[in-house]
Amino acid sequence: MNHYETVFILTPVLSEPQMKEAVEKFKGILTDNGATIVNEENWGMRKLAYPIQKKSTGFYTLIEFDGEPTIVKTLETAFRRDEKVLRFLTFHLDKFAHEYAIKRRTLKKSAPQVVEQQEPEAAQEAAPEAPAQNEANEQVEVNND
Repeated sequence: MNHYETVFILTPVLSEPQMKEAVEKFKGILTDNGATIVNEENWGMRKLAYPIQKKSTGFYTLIEFDGEPTIVKTLETAFRRDEKVLRFLTFHLDKFAHEYAIKRRTLKKSAPQVVEQQEPEAAQEAAPEAPAQNEANEQVEVNND
């Protein structure tokens, strides 16, 4: 089985349930044809580099999957037939790109834990600064009277 990654942009006029339904449709096409979905990332609404069909934003989605080469043609045919898709790109991951994708996924999974650990420290650091700022404001008020 080969490793593939596809990124597609959905039109911004879709509601959140419609966007999720379209993503599930394409995931269903992959699984129905024997592919295994390794990773799915919803990048959300982003600004396009240039207007496509008079639209300047779109919903970006990335899907990594393993499957046979014939699945790609089926998936891209579905992308072309669906009016909700503005652009798509599917490519075969070589061994280096596949290793990088695995590394990126593991870093992404561990990153939220690191952020949560840093937040309480940041809150503690900000707390001592707040009274100092209040004292400075009080002094300014006293001098203005």
